[in-house]
Amino acid sequence: MTLFQISEPGQSRIKEHCAARAVGIDLGTTNSLVAAVRDGEPRVLCDAEGRALLPSVVHYGAEGGTIVGWDAKARAADFPHDTIVSVKRFMGRGPKDAEAQRKLTPYELAGDGPVVRFRVPGREVTPIEVSAEILRTLRERAEAELDGPLDGAVITVPAYFDDAQRQATRDAGRLAGLEVLRLLNEPTAAALAYGLDKGSRGTYAVYDFGGGTFDISILKLEDGVFEVKATGGDTALGGDDFDRAIAEKVLAEMGWGGDKAAVRRVLDAARTAREALTAAETAEIAVGTFRRTLARAEVEAWIRPIVDRTGPTCRRALKDAGVAPGELDGVILVGGATRTPLVRRFVASTFGREPLGDIDPDQVVALGAAVQADILAGGRRDDVLLLDVIPLSLGLETMGGVVERLIPRNSTIPAGATQTFTTFADNQTGYDIHVVQGERDTVEHCRSLARFNLKGLPPMPAGMARAEITFLVDADGILHVTAREETTGIEAAIDVKPSYGLTDEEVERMLLDSYEHAEEDKQARLLLGERVDAERVLAATRAAMRDDAALLTDEWRAAMDAGIADLAAKLAGADHRAIHEAIEALDRASQPFAEARMNRALERGMRGRRIEDVERL
Repeated sequence: MTLFQISEPGQSRIKEHCAARAVGIDLGTTNSLVAAVRDGEPRVLCDAEGRALLPSVVHYGAEGGTIVGWDAKARAADFPHDTIVSVKRFMGRGPKDAEAQRKLTPYELAGDGPVVRFRVPGREVTPIEVSAEILRTLRERAEAELDGPLDGAVITVPAYFDDAQRQATRDAGRLAGLEVLRLLNEPTAAALAYGLDKGSRGTYAVYDFGGGTFDISILKLEDGVFEVKATGGDTALGGDDFDRAIAEKVLAEMGWGGDKAAVRRVLDAARTAREALTAAETAEIAVGTFRRTLARAEVEAWIRPIVDRTGPTCRRALKDAGVAPGELDGVILVGGATRTPLVRRFVASTFGREPLGDIDPDQVVALGAAVQADILAGGRRDDVLLLDVIPLSLGLETMGGVVERLIPRNSTIPAGATQTFTTFADNQTGYDIHVVQGERDTVEHCRSLARFNLKGLPPMPAGMARAEITFLVDADGILHVTAREETTGIEAAIDVKPSYGLTDEEVERMLLDSYEHAEEDKQARLLLGERVDAERVLAATRAAMRDDAALLTDEWRAAMDAGIADLAAKLAGADHRAIHEAIEALDRASQPFAEARMNRALERGMRGRRIEDVERL
C-alpha cells in the first residue's frame, strides 16, 4: 500500500512558501464557505454582515459586471437567465451531460463544444468561470479577515468527482487567483473537522448529502492515520432534487405551460418550504397567486424515492470496505440536505445507529479543509497520514473497444500501476493511447479522459514492439500517464486534462483578460453593487412613506420625494459614485422621518409599563 505522508520531502516545497494565511474552501452546490485555523482551532470566516454562508449564485449584469452571493440569489427569480445557480452540477461536464439538467433550469446553453457554456448578457461563460467568481469572493473575504494575501487554499470536492470534475475545480481556483495546495475529498475533510486525527481509533461512515452531490465514504482511523477503505456516490443527486420533486408537483397543480421564467420562482419557493418543514409539520408555498399548504408527510412521500437511491450506494461501500453496519463506531453527517428529518431517519435505519451531529453539517467540510490547509502550511501537527482513494477505475482502451483496468476503484492514492502492451499489426509505427475512467468493460460505457500518441517506432512485426504504460494518480486524484517503448526507449507522457475542462491556453487567456480588464471589471462590479443597494433603499423608503404617511410633515415629504427622484435618476446612469452619493443624500433626508418612526415604536413599547420595570430593562 502506498502511503501519503504529509511531512515527507515531497511536501517541503509547500511548507517553504506557505504562511499562516492558508484556508480551506468548501465550494458547494447551494452554499460555499471559507475557513482558517486561528488560535489553533478551525473557524469559518464571515462576511461584513456576520454571515458564514455564501450562496453559490452568480448574477451577470447587462453592463458586464457580476454580483455573487446573497444579492445574486435575491435576483435569481427576476433574472433567471442571467443568474447561475447550482453550477457545481455542470462542472467538468459536456453539453450532452447537461441534458438531464435542462428540464427545470432556465439557462440558455450555448454551442456544441466540449464544455458547457451559459449565455449571459453580452457573452458566454463556462461553469469553471462561474465557480471562479464564487472562489474569488471567498478569497477576498479571507484576505480581509486575515489581513493579507493568501498563500494557498485547500478546496474540497465530492469523493465521487471524476478526473474531469476535479480538473475543472482546480482550473476555477487558478482563475480565482488561488494557489490550490490540494483538492481534498469532502468526507475526509469532515472527518478531520471532527478531530478524529487526535489519537482516535475506529471505523466511521461519512454520509455526505449536499445540495447537488451525494457521497458515502468508509474511513478507518488509527493513531492519526486516515485510511479511506471505500467510497461511492452520485454527482447528480442532492437536495436540489428534493426541490425539483416538490416543484414538479407544484407546477403540475399550477397548470404550468412551460414558462421557464416561472421555474426559478417555484424552485426557490420549494426550497424555502422544504427548509421550513425541517422543524415544522406544515409550511405554505406561495408563488404569485398560487397558495398551497404542504404537510411534511406529503413532501416526504415525494422525496422518499430520492433518499432511497442512496441506499444501494451505502451498502456497496460497506461491502467494498468489508465492514458490516454493526462494526461502525459512528456515522458523520455532512451537507445541508442531512437536516431533513427523513434523511436522518434513513441514515439511522441503514447504519443501525443515530448519526453524529454535533458540528453544523453546512460548516463541517470547510472546517476540515482548514485543518488540512494548516497542516500543509506547517501550522499544525505534521504526523497525519491521509490515505484517500480514487472513486472510479482507470484504464486503457484495447482492441475491440474493451477496457483494460490499470488502477481499480477504491485504490489508495497516491497510486501507480504499470502494464506492458504490444502491437497488433505488422509494421505499426505508433500507439494510439486512449485513457478512460469507469466500471464498465467497454469503452462506450466509460468516460473518455484523454488520448495521446507514442510515435516514431521502427517498423516491426506484430507483437515485437513492447510499450510500458504507467499510470500515476497524485494526492489530488489527478492522473499522469507515461508510455515508453522498451526496445527503442522512445517516450511520451501526458498530464491528463479531461476534454470537459478548459485547455491551458483558455485558462491563460482568461487570466490575462482578468489582469487587463481588472479596473474595468471592478467598476462594473461596483456599479452593480450600488444599484442593488439603491433598489433596496428605494423600495424600503417608499414602503415606509406609504405605511406611516401620518407621521410625514410636508417638509419631510418634499425632501424625501426629491431624494427619491434624484436617486431614481442616478440609478439609470452608469456612475456608481453618483448613485452612492444619492443613496447617502436620501438617507439624510429620511433621517427625521426615521427618528419619528423609532420614537413611536418606543412609545408603543413602553406604554402600560411602570417606571421601575423600565429601569430594570
